[in-house]
Amino acid sequence: MSEHPQSRPTPLGLYDRPERRGMTTVEIVALALSGLWLMGSVFFFLAFGESEAGAGDGVEFDSLRFVMTLMAIFLPVAMVWVAATAARSARVMREESSRLQAAIDAIRQAYVTQSQRQSVAAEPAVAKKLDEIAAATRKTETALATFSSSRDRARPLAPPKAVMVDDQAALPLGTTAEDMAPPLAREDFIRALNFPETAEDEEGFAALRRALKDRQAAQLIQAAQDVLTLLSQDGIYMDDLKPDMARPEVWRRFAEGGRGKPVAALGGIRDRSSLALTAGRMKQDPIFRDAAHHFLRLFDRMVQAFEPSATDAEISDLSNTRTARAFMLLGRVAGIFD
Repeated sequence: MSEHPQSRPTPLGLYDRPERRGMTTVEIVALALSGLWLMGSVFFFLAFGESEAGAGDGVEFDSLRFVMTLMAIFLPVAMVWVAATAARSARVMREESSRLQAAIDAIRQAYVTQSQRQSVAAEPAVAKKLDEIAAATRKTETALATFSSSRDRARPLAPPKAVMVDDQAALPLGTTAEDMAPPLAREDFIRALNFPETAEDEEGFAALRRALKDRQAAQLIQAAQDVLTLLSQDGIYMDDLKPDMARPEVWRRFAEGGRGKPVAALGGIRDRSSLALTAGRMKQDPIFRDAAHHFLRLFDRMVQAFEPSATDAEISDLSNTRTARAFMLLGRVAGIFD
């Protein structure tokens, strides 16, 4: 028993060297028919040709007879070999078609394997980046808490003031801290929808923390984060997409309820691989499909509430965020802009 067992060679498909075969059954049959026909023709003209030799009227008749004799002998042979050649060509075409199909299957398998390897290689990088962002966030929050505590300790305590009952502001029952909080600035909301650029993006983290204190903004941001995380598993990142930006008028028409061709410009994502991967994930993964539809509903509500008082510049800034690009991609796959 040898140390290295022999394995069957993998077919190379289109790059495999075609096999050189000898005579096939069709060619053998054609050769036999040609031989039989020639032997029969020779026997016929030798046996019956002499008796008709004197029936001619001249040189022209002899020439015509000679030509007809050649056609009678060789024309059937030529037809047999034309049929044999056609059969051989058909067999070669079938072999070439099989080799071409094998090559296509090999290319498809290589593409799938490469995509899976890239996805597996990208997951540790994404997880590491998320860990860095989380660590930076915790570090910033710790510094802010320490700073606030230091200010509270340094401030002298003031004696409580007597407040008259009549001067006390009456609060309705059920009022929460969120209702008393100041409204979220549009700049912070748009900046939060784009998410922090890097772990050192302090302004991005600050805008994100302020946006998360708003209940409706927090819901949309959480849904967008879930969708972006799921898309990154297939190697789809919003920074790699370069969509065709739509005019603010189109976004306003969408906010007013327009669908289909009037708002088709919003589906500006042209990356075929990202569209194909997203469509496949939408059909096969129910978790991804539910997350995508939930995100699309929240984004639709946000645009309806954001558009009436927003300027064209603010709408343009909103459409250039990572969240808006995810909406363009998922909306086009879901058929919102068809």
